[in-house]
Amino acid sequence: MSSDRNRDRNRTTIGRVIGLWRYPVKSMAGESLAQAEVSWHGLLGDRRWAFIRNGVERSGFPWLTLRECPDMACYQPWFSDSALPEKSPLMVRSPTGMEYDILDPALGKALQPDGVRVIKQDRGIFDTFPLSIITTQTIASLAQRVGTPLDTRRFRPNLLVEASGDAEFPEDAWVGSVLHIGATQLRVDKRDGRCVVITIDPETRERNTAILRTVASDRQGCLGVYGTTVKPGSIAIHDEVVIESDA
Repeated sequence: MSSDRNRDRNRTTIGRVIGLWRYPVKSMAGESLAQAEVSWHGLLGDRRWAFIRNGVERSGFPWLTLRECPDMACYQPWFSDSALPEKSPLMVRSPTGMEYDILDPALGKALQPDGVRVIKQDRGIFDTFPLSIITTQTIASLAQRVGTPLDTRRFRPNLLVEASGDAEFPEDAWVGSVLHIGATQLRVDKRDGRCVVITIDPETRERNTAILRTVASDRQGCLGVYGTTVKPGSIAIHDEVVIESDA
């Protein structure tokens, strides 16, 4: 009993989840969710598909992404059964309203006339770690420095957290800790190193290079945090975020 009480004393509520997304296809638009299951490989259905560019298959980064094709932000994937994404067919709606099966060669041609092929990996196709988290405070603080409002979708998080307290970038302090969210536990492994993707407006596809310059100069190139699953389970909007500290 005393060990249970000690564990409770070493846990502090630090915020709540107010946004939840998965990205079935790498670099395409995300699916906004009310609830999601978290596996050992991130959210079920998250970044399981990707397009590989012809001629660079053996490179360290063969993926077709927003860097090469900003229009990907306006392609909307969805699973026919959202609750069973691992077993459900995946469809994609283009910016013009065309709907494709993910395996339809016409989709690849619409994205990249020079040629791409689609692959699926059940473990996910992640740049670094399978879970990404950012806080509303971090986005607001960066927006103030840049001098313009910033859409959360620029940063492609899995979880958007409204943190407690008045820190400008609160998630930095969570690195190395375990978070309890809903029925899930995750470890915050490192800060999220950013690239040119955050310069692309998800609606207009216009680029604002000042965003990345500011992150590079003021934030050592990092914004938000990456994590991995400690205990699989479910996460839902409005779930409390509880941090576990050392005894």
